[in-house]
Amino acid sequence: MNNMRNFFLLSASTLAGLVAVHSATAQVDFAEFDLKNGLHVILHEDHSTPIVAVTVMYHVGSKNENPERTGMAHFFEHLLFEGSEHIARGEFDGYVEGAGGVLNANTTQDRTFYYELLPSNQLELGLWLESERMLHARVDGTGIETQREVVKEEKRQRYDNQPYGQMMPTTFDRAYAEHPYRWTPIGSLDHLNAASYEEFMDFYKTFYVPNNAVLSIAGDLDIKATKKLIKAYFEDIPAGTREIPRPTIEEPIRTEELRDTIFGKDALPMIVQAYPVPAQGTDDYYAVEMLNQVLSGGESSRLNRRVVDEEQLALFCGAFNFGLEDPGLTFAYAMASMGVDPGAVEAAMNEEVERMRVELISDLELQKLKNQMEAQLIRSQRSMASIAESLANYHLYFGDANLINTEIERYLAVTPEDIRKAAQTYYAPEQRVTLYFLQAPTAETSNQ
Repeated sequence: MNNMRNFFLLSASTLAGLVAVHSATAQVDFAEFDLKNGLHVILHEDHSTPIVAVTVMYHVGSKNENPERTGMAHFFEHLLFEGSEHIARGEFDGYVEGAGGVLNANTTQDRTFYYELLPSNQLELGLWLESERMLHARVDGTGIETQREVVKEEKRQRYDNQPYGQMMPTTFDRAYAEHPYRWTPIGSLDHLNAASYEEFMDFYKTFYVPNNAVLSIAGDLDIKATKKLIKAYFEDIPAGTREIPRPTIEEPIRTEELRDTIFGKDALPMIVQAYPVPAQGTDDYYAVEMLNQVLSGGESSRLNRRVVDEEQLALFCGAFNFGLEDPGLTFAYAMASMGVDPGAVEAAMNEEVERMRVELISDLELQKLKNQMEAQLIRSQRSMASIAESLANYHLYFGDANLINTEIERYLAVTPEDIRKAAQTYYAPEQRVTLYFLQAPTAETSNQ
């Protein structure tokens, strides 16, 4: 159970239903309503497979943490599987496994997401488990100590002992000076070790409340009957009464490029560049997404073609948009080939970015780009779990779950001029963070 919690295997029949492809052209119909305690509910009925995805998204991520207690949201991702007043320690997983299902959770800078994938005749089980998690989770000393060790091991595996494991934490730390995005969800183990029981309980009672959550369910269900079950399990859970803190800090615009070199155990040089980008859902955000697709969307993309194929400077090269609720980052990255000067790789990357700031893409390239974006959105809705998550995301961030059907129009409305303007606005050299991740020199190389 970590940031990308390990899956448990489904029975063969349930697994077959899990991977069923949602119709590429189908409208995602849904019903939504609010309970009196503020819990927002979204239901999507689809009888194509006998499974149901029961999901709860809480509007809490690492950006909501006290700077002296980072890692709390990710820690609670783990802790809230410890059980509840009516679920013995360690039995949460067993209920789902015993029913032939899987469960998972993940934490980002902006939200925490829990889900169970179950045979549809086990819908009520999923509702009971999530209501127990929300109403009276087991937050005690034993669970806290157990999960501290789990998080320590995860940090060792995913960051400390992983090739280039420090890339994300280091880049966010350099790219943000004031906003809480400067730390990643894994946070600080020292902060977690120093946290008191009262601080853990305060975090739980503040954020894991119905008026800070979206219950999104998709699959083989009857909407009318499911509404009755939801009211039975969730309506009597008291609304949270505490103010839910939302950061209002605006990261200042960088006026001079930040450059740094990070030495570690990584064998080949990695060049990482971070550019500030607008918050997800804004008009400029879609233009930046399209811009990154031009730079990095497939083997024929500009960065890959120039840096990898034509000049053979790097083993791979690309860019992706780290879209967040507040202004996020674009990462451009390349792993230099053996013996290649990282500066040569960086220069080629910069030239391709500069082309985007000066030239308009062709109509042919724009059409290819729009086809790619449409295909990506279709692929992102291939399972009941992904549909439930998308509906929750669209409501939580934008207050409009129907964006699951209409967001493609925002991408298709982007023009070549919009893409060039986005490159000029957000990919300015003076706003960039450039980092080289290099192998630490040994005593032998130092003496040469």
